[in-house]
Amino acid sequence: MFSAADLPETIPVFPLPGALLLPRARLPLHLFEPRYLQMFEDSLKTSSRLIGMVQPHDGPGGKSQLHTIGCAGRVTQFSETEDGRYMITLSGISRFRVQEEITGFSPYRKAKVSWAGFERDLGFVEKDKAFDRDKFLVLLKKFFEDQDLKTDWDSLSEAEDELLINSLSMLCPFEPEEKQALLEAPSLSTRRETLVTLIEFALRGGNAEEIIQ
Repeated sequence: MFSAADLPETIPVFPLPGALLLPRARLPLHLFEPRYLQMFEDSLKTSSRLIGMVQPHDGPGGKSQLHTIGCAGRVTQFSETEDGRYMITLSGISRFRVQEEITGFSPYRKAKVSWAGFERDLGFVEKDKAFDRDKFLVLLKKFFEDQDLKTDWDSLSEAEDELLINSLSMLCPFEPEEKQALLEAPSLSTRRETLVTLIEFALRGGNAEEIIQ
């Protein structure tokens, strides 16, 4: 388990729209661009093997900027294809706050980050005492039917609160700004409330971005 002392001040960041990583969750990634292959290989040379996942957004003049909050994951699995691509898995460690981007000769982006305020991410699995699982699953089934999505309902019913809520937050087809709202939720219960709101809004045919502005 990571401690605050293990977390570096500077990490490589991967600005991938719609890709959400949360603490104690796993995110599979397919790397094929040369700059991200280099990022991956460089991360393996560090003791932490951390890569920060951040949602990009358009800034002034259409320039790509990073959202302030992202989540770092440790490379825990990888395999190389015959043509030099990598399939990797990041295990979520902690969220962070981008303080500034680091400019230099690296082909990929790096940032100086702060881990302050996210100490909960390094702790034990969170519980959601107010979670009404039966009511939630009824709503979720409506959403999956509406979106024509398939899942293993038996596994969902048996999953722990954190695994269920975080996995759905990562996998459901929400827009990048909606994923960002789920990432920034301060606790598991507030993430679940945000998730429910997004699902309900989608079922009403609304634009969920309206509720997170």
